[in-house]
Amino acid sequence: MTSNLVSFDGVTKMPTKSSSPKRIVFFHPDLGIGGAERLILDAALALQSLGHTITIYTSHRDPTHCFDEARPNGPLDIRVRGHTIFPATLFGRFKILCSILRQFHLLVQICVFGELRRLDPDVFFVDQLSAGVPFLRWRFGGEGSATRVLFYCHFPDLLLVQNRSTWWKSVWRFPFDWLEGWGMQGADKIVVNSGFTKGVVEEVWPSLATKKGKDHRVHEIGIVYPCVDSTNPASTASNAKKKSPSPSTPSTPSPPPIRQTARLILAGGHDPRVAENVKYHTHLVTLAQETLGLRTATARNVVTALNIPDDIEVLFLLSVPAQLKTTLLSTARLLVYTPTNEHFGIVPLEAMRAGVPVLAADSGGPLETVVEGKTGWLRCAEDVGEWTEIMQRVLEGMSDEEIRVMGDNGKRWVESEFSATKMADRLDGEIAAVLAGPRQRVLELPDLLLGIGMAVPVVVALYIVIYRLLT
Repeated sequence: MTSNLVSFDGVTKMPTKSSSPKRIVFFHPDLGIGGAERLILDAALALQSLGHTITIYTSHRDPTHCFDEARPNGPLDIRVRGHTIFPATLFGRFKILCSILRQFHLLVQICVFGELRRLDPDVFFVDQLSAGVPFLRWRFGGEGSATRVLFYCHFPDLLLVQNRSTWWKSVWRFPFDWLEGWGMQGADKIVVNSGFTKGVVEEVWPSLATKKGKDHRVHEIGIVYPCVDSTNPASTASNAKKKSPSPSTPSTPSPPPIRQTARLILAGGHDPRVAENVKYHTHLVTLAQETLGLRTATARNVVTALNIPDDIEVLFLLSVPAQLKTTLLSTARLLVYTPTNEHFGIVPLEAMRAGVPVLAADSGGPLETVVEGKTGWLRCAEDVGEWTEIMQRVLEGMSDEEIRVMGDNGKRWVESEFSATKMADRLDGEIAAVLAGPRQRVLELPDLLLGIGMAVPVVVALYIVIYRLLT
């Protein structure tokens, strides 16, 4: 039987019902199967379990490519709006522009027809795109308004955009980078997913760290960790270059005796609409086959995955179903998590919840989630030898009892700090605080008009470029 290397069981306390249930409206651009989507669904479910009324608005939801809770017959009120005028991309490009336009389309649609007003929201929960925050403040932020805006920042988008190799790409990104920071300024409360992300946000936008409300008090950025829960399916890291498995795959292969009893499984969220996902999957297959001389296979569904030959050494699983992911973790001996400076990283928590030790890069979110020597190991991403040593130790040097003890440590750690109950309590506390406090001091309608004025030339220039390319 092969051992898989794949990227407490106590009783979970039931959350205490909120003494003052609120109506909370979420805005998320695309309900796919990534970590951000998993967090939004978990947050909505956690708050709903406390008695709050939850509505989620999104511009995209594919019932065949989303988590079970996001499906039309799921437990949440999810409404798809703002998707009929602007596409998700233009010729596979300009995703940020299209995402912002779709968000504004969504907001205008539900405001003009009175849909949002009928919900009578107490709190708006916005994440990923902050461009629409000033619009919400203007529409629902008059004197005496009790509605508040909470913005959840997964990580600054301006730092996720890596390709700024030419001056015109930097110029193109400037208005969007500015809009991101300005939009976050309009939120009454900013919450992030880790201490690492908080430090980065405060470094990128120092003014947010000293942000004052109308009471002239500084409102500190809050931290609400994502959760994992035994009733929710696992998410997967995406097939993106920034989540490269560089410490484990581009190295000298393990000796044949080890490879005969082990298999490296790379399971990632794969969206064929995203060119980077397709390109990087191809790159990894080529790397494993031509550089390392390993036998590989790719499975895109359960049937294919269950019929993989025993001699396959590297198996790529693209957007596998929840049940298969659960099975993988139940049979795995180690989870290898390779992203560096990851803002949080939900996958290590899912592995520890399943009793699987974790090997992760010693940077970013895993520094807050993986306990060295207790629930797993943290190693330098550039030192291939260290990663190889840990993997060989797990496969050959550690007994099943040692693996079990480390797995039990992980279960207890996740239950104590990253459970759905813990997340519900933290979120409820942040919402209660933002409702009890005064609104943030920020220019609203004038800034909104300024932002529109800046966006118009960008849109005009974009369509001129497209027109010239097509004629």
